[in-house]
Amino acid sequence: GAVVHKLNPAGDLVMTLGRPGMVGQNRETFNRPSSVAVAENGDIFVADGEGPNNRIVKFSADGRYLLEWGTTGSGPGQFSTPHDLAIDSRGRVFVGDRGNSRVQIFQPDGTFVDAWTQFGRPSGMFIDERDVLYVTDSTTNSRNNPGRKRGIYIGSAVTGEVTAFIPDPDLEAQDRNGISGASGITADVQGHVYAADVGPKRIRKYLRV
Repeated sequence: GAVVHKLNPAGDLVMTLGRPGMVGQNRETFNRPSSVAVAENGDIFVADGEGPNNRIVKFSADGRYLLEWGTTGSGPGQFSTPHDLAIDSRGRVFVGDRGNSRVQIFQPDGTFVDAWTQFGRPSGMFIDERDVLYVTDSTTNSRNNPGRKRGIYIGSAVTGEVTAFIPDPDLEAQDRNGISGASGITADVQGHVYAADVGPKRIRKYLRV
């Protein structure tokens, strides 16, 4: 797919970003967008990251192009498969820069803030109302992210401290499996964690006790 659709609660299509059937890298086209995040003011951020583009594109609430940032690479503000987006209570944009095994943090205008490697190789991210950051790592192995383990990393979106880790159910096979464990992640108001395992095609729930 090369478009982002917005639906209302009734399921009606109310906005399309990108051009159906057309890939590219300009203000009107994407190449396999991988994630969308919406700021409190309605601004829309799109990770154009499953294809070759490696950029973040920002739109107004009504779909008007505002700006973009990112190129292919491993430096600050560069990406290798920006796979997911999340926004914290301060409006900062967290980018799961999976190919570079890090989370990058930006101001809403694309200004680089920081890069964190302690949350593994991000496939999915979620930030709750208390600024708890949940990051899924479903692709780490000894070749592409030595010294790390697959699983769900939980910590602070403010300080970057990792406070908990839920190991991948197939952790012992991480060097054999191409992808396993959670690719999608969320948590409810009680702090219970819900993991969407794309490879094994299952949902897991972890109770906070």
